[in-house]
Amino acid sequence: MDWNALNLSLRLAFWTLVFLLPIGLVLGRWLAVGRFAGKGVVEALLALPLVLPPTVLGYYLLVGMGAESSLGSVWQALFGKPLAFSFEGLVAASVVFNLPFAVQPIQRGFESIAPQVREAAACCGLSLSRSLWRIELPLAWPGILTALVMSFAHTLGEFGIVLMVGGNIPGETQTIAIAIYDRVQGFDDNAAARMSATLLAVSLAAIAVSYVAGGRLARRHA
Repeated sequence: MDWNALNLSLRLAFWTLVFLLPIGLVLGRWLAVGRFAGKGVVEALLALPLVLPPTVLGYYLLVGMGAESSLGSVWQALFGKPLAFSFEGLVAASVVFNLPFAVQPIQRGFESIAPQVREAAACCGLSLSRSLWRIELPLAWPGILTALVMSFAHTLGEFGIVLMVGGNIPGETQTIAIAIYDRVQGFDDNAAARMSATLLAVSLAAIAVSYVAGGRLARRHA
């Protein structure tokens, strides 16, 4: 069992959620409540990671983070190291390829709130921030929880984009999915089987928690 790879994958999933949650909340609520021209185009762009081959998305992310890019050169100047093929680059890529897994469930959660609820909150004198914190977020919580769990599980299992953007650097960018691939290539079937079983168990547990907690919340608000 490659505990370093598992630990790196868990750290990657954690930091992805730290940055992805506020982005998902802002975009999800905006798409759920907003009425504007081009909304379908925005939703389509955010859903692109679902249909693009990982190598294609990984290629564009790699180009965008490379030393020749504006982002890559600024990062190099500020921190003295490249963004591509680094843990920080993996986090940035992970946020991008997990956008639809976060935004879509959160958007559905906010869409499930009747417009009359927001109107009643405004009539009671609640500001937008207080209404969001005290009313909308609790009601949209099942969708938010689903977004967190799906993004977490997807990050643990992602292979193609991680390999394109981060390479395969032990202790830096080698996630458990890549470590499994390495063991298979090295004919170490026992290690590959153990790591695969661990990843399966963690993913299954995360999804089970999502269903159980989501069901309880739905019954509470019923």
